[in-house]
Amino acid sequence: MLRKIATGLMLVCISQTAMATPWEKVKQPSSGDSSSIGSYANGCLAGGENLPLQGDGYQVIRSERGRYFGHSEMIVFLQQLMKQSQQLKIGNVLVGDIAMPRGGRFSSGHASHQTGLDADIWLRIPEKPLSQQELKTVSALPMVDVKNYQIIEKNWTSKQAQLIQLAASDDRVARIFVHPVIKQQLCKTEWKQRDWLSKVRPWFGHYYHFHVRLNCPEGSTTCEPQTPPPAGDGCGTELASWSPTYKAPVTTKTVTDVKPKPKPKKVLPPMCNIVLKS
Repeated sequence: MLRKIATGLMLVCISQTAMATPWEKVKQPSSGDSSSIGSYANGCLAGGENLPLQGDGYQVIRSERGRYFGHSEMIVFLQQLMKQSQQLKIGNVLVGDIAMPRGGRFSSGHASHQTGLDADIWLRIPEKPLSQQELKTVSALPMVDVKNYQIIEKNWTSKQAQLIQLAASDDRVARIFVHPVIKQQLCKTEWKQRDWLSKVRPWFGHYYHFHVRLNCPEGSTTCEPQTPPPAGDGCGTELASWSPTYKAPVTTKTVTDVKPKPKPKKVLPPMCNIVLKS
């Protein structure tokens, strides 16, 4: 029986290794200055830097996955954001996935996070740093009752709202993705300034964390920029359209025999092959 169990575990390990992308097998960043290459969902990272696993106002969770590397600008941004949150007494922030040592594609879990300019920040905000044992066992804290499409009042506080506002107000930030219900909650809040809300974009799945995406670094010639968000705060019809009870206006459809064109297969920028093999 023990031999069968051991054989089964070995097969699982072999299977997971075989499924891993070449990028997941690389454990160290390439040398040189940081450079984001390609697009957020089809690119790589040269000269990646690691975020220290613990610093002023934050801790990295699930560090064993080795996804705490990013463009130098992302590392600086996160450290500054967490220091500000500590000064505002928001709490100890938990940082999730940024990117792998050289960015690139994941076998599962993320479509983006490939250029070191994306980072996940949990919405569970402990009052003080977690112990090493707590870091291994801490679980996500959902802010949204997904089934009933409503905020979980006992979990959502002004601290979560303040942390998102703090991040979105930074000029380096291009987008912040949150669950539509969280965006709805932010829209209902009275803010002295609401310009930053345009960057906060609804996206399903982000009910226990928010996803920060930075603009391409100034002067970068290898990074594909993010399209600017639409005008306005995004709190009207666009947000309402995400609701499961939303009924779109009836329009007259024209029937044609034209088949939709298949999406072309993504091809990584040639420079990424150099980064991977260097």
